[in-house]
Amino acid sequence: MTAVIIIFIIHWYGSLFFQTFFHHRYASHAMFTMSRTWEKIFHVLSWIFQGSSYLSPYTYGVMHRHHHAYADTENDPHSPQFDSNFFSMMLRTRNVYNDIDHDKVDVLSKFKKGVPSWRSWDNFAGNNAIRLAWVLFYIFLYWLVDAPLWTYFVLIPLQAMMSPLHGVIINWFSHKLGYRNYDVGDTSTNLMPIDWLMWGECLHNNHHKFGGRPNFAVKKWEFDPMYPCIWVMNKLNIIQFKKGKLDTDYM
Repeated sequence: MTAVIIIFIIHWYGSLFFQTFFHHRYASHAMFTMSRTWEKIFHVLSWIFQGSSYLSPYTYGVMHRHHHAYADTENDPHSPQFDSNFFSMMLRTRNVYNDIDHDKVDVLSKFKKGVPSWRSWDNFAGNNAIRLAWVLFYIFLYWLVDAPLWTYFVLIPLQAMMSPLHGVIINWFSHKLGYRNYDVGDTSTNLMPIDWLMWGECLHNNHHKFGGRPNFAVKKWEFDPMYPCIWVMNKLNIIQFKKGKLDTDYM
């Protein structure tokens, strides 16, 4: 059982690391820059850790920019104001994601500007056969460590849908629960001041106030665990902070 928990925790934090670092803070908000080589490396690493729930950084970035531009309106791809439960919101988000991913809708140029795009890789990583292969790999891992039967029916589905699960936690609960530092014209909240669960994403109200700020923590008693990781990558020259962009949005 200990091995199962370790597998699940590694997948949880590994998958979410790349979603918040690469998809959210880089692809969506351009909080820092990186070379094309590093972009491709992070595309591949995102696939390895997100697995069956791989998200296209391009599609995610475009969709998330819509969320900030139209927060809590009918054009918001994931607002709890227009869905009766989070399952309904997840389905609506999935439909918007698929429409953008398959070029079924016209996207304004401002939402696409600077978003990293490696569409041939996205087509491979997002292929249904590849997604199924990842699920079979998770099942094999559980079999390998002799996991209890109930974990196959509870934890495997959660792992198969890991990225959407992370998204709904923030986009549902961080618009309904928690506290607010700023009146930003939408319902965004901070779920917890020290975000040990979601790599800093729970400081959602702060992020809606300062959309281009790499550090989501604002108050002295808040902590964004992703920011030290970004700071170290900047020191290692993997990424480069953009001067003058720390407290401004991409818009």
